[in-house]
Amino acid sequence: MNPSADPSEVDTASWRGQDLRLVPAAATAWLGTLSGLLGGWWITMLCGTAAAVLAIFAGVRARRTASRWVAGLGALAVIGALTAGPVALRIRAAEQDDLRAAAARGNDATMRVVVTERPRPVRGAGYADRRAGTRLVVIAATVDAVVVDERGVDSAGRILLLAPAEGWVDLLPGQQVTASGRLAPAKGAELTVAVLSVRGPPWALGPAPWWQRAAESLRAGLRELCAVLPEEQAGLVPGLVVGDTSALSPRVEREFTDSGMSHLMAVSGGNVAIVCGSILLLLRALRVGPRTSAAAAAAGLAGFVVLAGPAPSVLRAGVMGAVGLLALALGRQGSALPALGFAVAGLVVADPAMAADFGFALSVLATAGLVLLAPRWAEWLVGRGVPSGYAEGLAVPLAAFVMTAPVIAGMAGSVSLVSVVTNVLAAPVVAPATVCGVLATVIGPWWPSAGRLLVRLTEPEASWLITVARHGARAPGAVVEWPGGWWGGLLVAGLLVVLLVAIRLRYARILVAIALAGGLLVSVPARVLAPAWPPASWSAVACDVGQGDAVVLATAEPGRAILVDTGPEPGPVDECLSRLGVDRVPLIVLSHLHADHIGGLESVFESRSVGAVAVGPGRAPAWAWQQVADETARRGIPLLELGIGQRLDWPGLSLEVLGPRYVTRRSVLEQDGTVINNGSVVLRAGTPAGRLLLTGDVELAAQADLMAEGADLRAEILKVPHHGSRYTAPDFLNIVAPRIALVSVGAGNGYGHPNKSTLDNLAAVGALVARTDTDGDTAVVVDARGLALLRRGEPRGPPRS
Repeated sequence: MNPSADPSEVDTASWRGQDLRLVPAAATAWLGTLSGLLGGWWITMLCGTAAAVLAIFAGVRARRTASRWVAGLGALAVIGALTAGPVALRIRAAEQDDLRAAAARGNDATMRVVVTERPRPVRGAGYADRRAGTRLVVIAATVDAVVVDERGVDSAGRILLLAPAEGWVDLLPGQQVTASGRLAPAKGAELTVAVLSVRGPPWALGPAPWWQRAAESLRAGLRELCAVLPEEQAGLVPGLVVGDTSALSPRVEREFTDSGMSHLMAVSGGNVAIVCGSILLLLRALRVGPRTSAAAAAAGLAGFVVLAGPAPSVLRAGVMGAVGLLALALGRQGSALPALGFAVAGLVVADPAMAADFGFALSVLATAGLVLLAPRWAEWLVGRGVPSGYAEGLAVPLAAFVMTAPVIAGMAGSVSLVSVVTNVLAAPVVAPATVCGVLATVIGPWWPSAGRLLVRLTEPEASWLITVARHGARAPGAVVEWPGGWWGGLLVAGLLVVLLVAIRLRYARILVAIALAGGLLVSVPARVLAPAWPPASWSAVACDVGQGDAVVLATAEPGRAILVDTGPEPGPVDECLSRLGVDRVPLIVLSHLHADHIGGLESVFESRSVGAVAVGPGRAPAWAWQQVADETARRGIPLLELGIGQRLDWPGLSLEVLGPRYVTRRSVLEQDGTVINNGSVVLRAGTPAGRLLLTGDVELAAQADLMAEGADLRAEILKVPHHGSRYTAPDFLNIVAPRIALVSVGAGNGYGHPNKSTLDNLAAVGALVARTDTDGDTAVVVDARGLALLRRGEPRGPPRS
């Protein structure tokens, strides 16, 4: 290829070095099966039949001309026949499975199933007295026997179990288990015939295969070894090495997603290449022959696939790696694309559900980009004077981004604009971390001290990846909202095609460069020199932290502010403070100890100094009090108790403690959520914008006590109690008489917050209402016209699982 050729030249001529003969077969299996899953089994049958017939006629002609495509057409005929026959029939059997009708009626069922994948945790942010963490797991299984309403049902389909984490999270693939619960219809284009919402623990457990038990023992050993690392790194390393994200911090998971790095925690071709490549390099250094090297690498590959588990991306990478090693043993070069084609066709025929799996699609497309685009683009960059290593470092993430962006946009409804940069920065440390992690996993059970040493060697790499993801996620415009679904994906694909075609033309390239330069000249100064956020002279900001509370109160000193509550999880409140430029927090007030008010405390301490943490008299729930006490003690930060009448002053800000006046004589163990809410610290803040009443989650009894005690509750700004719940008395709102009402609430919450009657009562007293679920971060300011609200307008979405 001419190094001066255009990087977008990816037509057939530029693919001269690749063997494309298995591509039609792979496309037939994948697209034909996907069409059937979306539209009906008969579409798969028609696609497979058409491909087989076309391949037979074309093959006869190719034999006459001795074309090199004969073998590829033969593969297409075979795959077409398999798609039209067994694959279509499997889709038809799933569509007509008797369990679907029972699921549509919502019947109760008891069934014996065989687990097919490791349980996937469903994480939830903390709320009220429930701490954050994994409360549910999703388990893929195949049905062995079913009883629906005391009547046997004939089914051999696939099912998803939605089960409580306790008792279910430790199940392994191949294990037989009996469960009871309520059926619900399955969603999406897949072979799953029903979903069972499980009640109670599993019973009649069967043993898992010995190799699965061994793999779980190694994974558990790696998690135990990682305990020597800091908490975030300890959760990340198992994800990098074997895709085990069970201990991963929700904050790190969100940051990796927003910065376009989440693929690093899904075992795929990159992990297989690192593992097999390391074995091959070692054996080559020892002058071992190619066939013996390939056999040793194949053994390592088989062990790694079992260790990582039978996820679609793992199986795709494993099959592709096995084909590549076979090609190495036979002395064939340039086998990457045939290996990919064989893997796609073979796996989809073996398991048609993979055709609709997003992880499988991302893995295949990313690999195709690395095989077809990255080498040509790297060669083009080298031809323009870019050093070879840097050229490959730029071309690889760019090619992966171009190929996967349409799928990601359609799946997530967003596009990460920083993913190329973050992946370039991350690439150098992924291989060392993976190699050290795999060695620690294998060696640790036999030589623990060596395993701990190897794990410690992964700490710098893991820390670097977290730093890159964190800064990438915080970058202005890092994630752009995009239409979701098929139309959103097709729109991204169309834009990329237009861009690739445009840059092939000299004048179009000039126009694109001018447009990009103009956009940078306009947007960068606007964001950096005169940013829209934070607004000048803000007095208070209600942070969008999801379903929870966090209010920042400015002092007269730039970068110094008081924080009241920290939201339900680490991350969002830290990001809010960073956007506001707050690096010093003299005091954090925790209004009460419910999880949605204390969950983000840990992240506030990062990158900023904190003077003290203050609480009210409440000590319930006990686990939350212990968590706060332990965190402050570990960091050497004073933990104070506020009392009624206490006054605190800073330049430009004062706080007066008005409550809690609600008194309970119940023990900590006897206090329910309402009692804990009514024990919230109530503060009145004096700010340049006026008086701000901070009410925590006080409900009707505490509001009545405040009014009965004659406390001065008048305020221009009200932080509405309990996320705008219906337990807010109209008389209380009339006495406060706010001009502005801040409702801190999460989008899509299941609690009915804010309640319509509360919003109507706020409107009746003339308050301007701002909600974090619709407005994002919301600032109270004083401008030339007086008191005003400014909304950042980027609300946090529904809680992620």
